[in-house]
Amino acid sequence: MEKNHDQDNWLLHLETFDPHEPFYVPQKYLDMYPEDYDGKHFDWPRGEVSEEPAEIAHCRRQYQALVTMCDYSLGRILDLMDRYDMWKDTMLIVGTDHGFLLAEHGYWGKNQMPYYNEVAHTPLFIWDPRYKEKGIHRQSLVQMIDWMPTLLQYFQVGIPKDVQGSPLDEVIKHDTPNRAYALYGVFSGHVNITDGDYAYMRAPLPEKADEVYNYTLMPNHMNKRFDPEELQNAELVKPFSFTKGCPVLKVKSKDKYKVSRFGTRLYDLRTDPEEKTPLKNEDVENRMILAMIRAMKENDCPEEQFERLGLVK
Repeated sequence: MEKNHDQDNWLLHLETFDPHEPFYVPQKYLDMYPEDYDGKHFDWPRGEVSEEPAEIAHCRRQYQALVTMCDYSLGRILDLMDRYDMWKDTMLIVGTDHGFLLAEHGYWGKNQMPYYNEVAHTPLFIWDPRYKEKGIHRQSLVQMIDWMPTLLQYFQVGIPKDVQGSPLDEVIKHDTPNRAYALYGVFSGHVNITDGDYAYMRAPLPEKADEVYNYTLMPNHMNKRFDPEELQNAELVKPFSFTKGCPVLKVKSKDKYKVSRFGTRLYDLRTDPEEKTPLKNEDVENRMILAMIRAMKENDCPEEQFERLGLVK
């Protein structure tokens, strides 16, 4: 940014691994949050909470200091934008990919529990120099898939027809919604949908939980290739609407997170934003089910996923 701040039509993408476990952070940031603790060091939490309150507080303190370090680095970017008066012609988007449970709901981390708001409702702020809206909170429901078309529109680049996100300019200008529902979740976990007022978490039927498949032409896990045993029964299946006419491998997977034990849940986010008390409301649940089915169809969801969730198309 120091060298190229006066150039046109550039994109700088900064992705930071922090805040992320292990919550290692330089001492100067820890010193900002003094603690009286003499237990074991704990900065890499996982799974169900079994720690004592003092140990939980110690881990949260590590995270707090780490977020402060990240805030400082973000501040360096904002300072550069101040120094070179970049606010008049530079868009800024700040967000995260997911949140992290710090012992809320009795869990650490993400994925292996329901996708509570602490994980799913991520921070987002945008400065758009065309509209110069600042210090304003918008209530419209948006998703990360909206970032890309927002940038393409800003740079006056055509948005591909199979992009499902929408530019956020009308949300920024007038808080005009660009969607009524948002579908979200994690592979083999709950399938979730929200309208901003309610969150509906659909669990798989216990007897169907393992009826889940990978669809790919790049058979890699996060840190290794698929094993030969995984591929022995793989089959090449017809393209999805978004695979540009290319068939894909259908590879049997399995239920990794066992969320059937939590069951299907509905939360009223207006009265229960911390999602502590599941709600029983048949009318709302039926509406959310219909919206989920519609959104799954729009995403060309595999047939077995409807059956796995006990949904009738």
